[in-house]
Amino acid sequence: MVKLSISALLLCATHLVAGHGYLKSIVVNGQTYMAWQVGQDDYVTPTPERYARKLADNGPVPDFTTKDITCGRGGNIPAARSIELKAGDKVEFVWDQWNSAHSGPVFTYIAQCANNDCKTFKGDTGNFWVKIDQLAYNPSANPPWASDFLRERGAKWSVVVPTGLAPGEYLLRHEILGLHVAGTRMGAQFYPSCTHIRVTQGGSTKLPSGIALPGSYNPDDKDGILVELWRIDQGQVNYTAPGGPVWTGAAPNVNRPGP
Repeated sequence: MVKLSISALLLCATHLVAGHGYLKSIVVNGQTYMAWQVGQDDYVTPTPERYARKLADNGPVPDFTTKDITCGRGGNIPAARSIELKAGDKVEFVWDQWNSAHSGPVFTYIAQCANNDCKTFKGDTGNFWVKIDQLAYNPSANPPWASDFLRERGAKWSVVVPTGLAPGEYLLRHEILGLHVAGTRMGAQFYPSCTHIRVTQGGSTKLPSGIALPGSYNPDDKDGILVELWRIDQGQVNYTAPGGPVWTGAAPNVNRPGP
C-alpha cells in the first residue's frame, strides 16, 4: 500500500512554494507516464516506479559544471521503467509549472544507453548527448523566448523521436535554461531531466558522436550562458544557445519554427 504522511505532505507543499518547475509526466500515443514526483515520491512507501530519473527538487542545477548537469540533481539514479515507443513517435513533456520570469531556450538531447542497458548507464562521461530539439530566441515570434512559449502551451513541450532510429534503449534529456540572472557568472539556471525510452521499432540509423555533459556548458560562454537577458531582448546582442547545433538527422521541430 502506498503511504504518505500528512506531515510529509505539508513539508512537500512548503518546499515547492519556493520552487520553479520540474518534469511531471510524459505523454506518448495518448498514454501518460509519470516522472519522479518532486516533494512526494521521497516520502512514499514502497518507492513508486517512475519513467524518469529522480530529481532532488524543482530548482536548477546549482553547479552546471558538475555531474548534476547530466540528468539533474538527484543522484542520476536509473528509473525503474522505460517507455516503449517507435522511431517517429511524438513525445510530450509535461512540466508541473513554469515561471514566466525564467525566459530562455528549450532543448532535448538523446543518448543511447551503453549495451542497451539504461539501468547501468549514467551518461556523465563521454560524448553521448545528441541534440534533437531546440528553440531559443526569435524576436519576430510571440513570445520570443522558447520557455515562455512552453508556459503558454500549458507547460508542455513536444519532440519527435528521430525517424529511422535503430531499436534500443535510450535516454531523452529534456531541459530548460533560465537566463533571468545569467548576467552573473554561474547564474544561468539549467533544469534538466532524463526519461528512459525503449525504441521497439525503427530503422538502422545510429546516433553520431554528441557532446559531453558535464563538459560542454562553459560558464564563460558569452553567447549563450554568461549573458544579460535584457540586452538580448533589446536587440543589443545576438543569442546563440549552448550545446551546439541540432543533429541533421533529427525530426523537424513540432512546437513552432524558429531558431
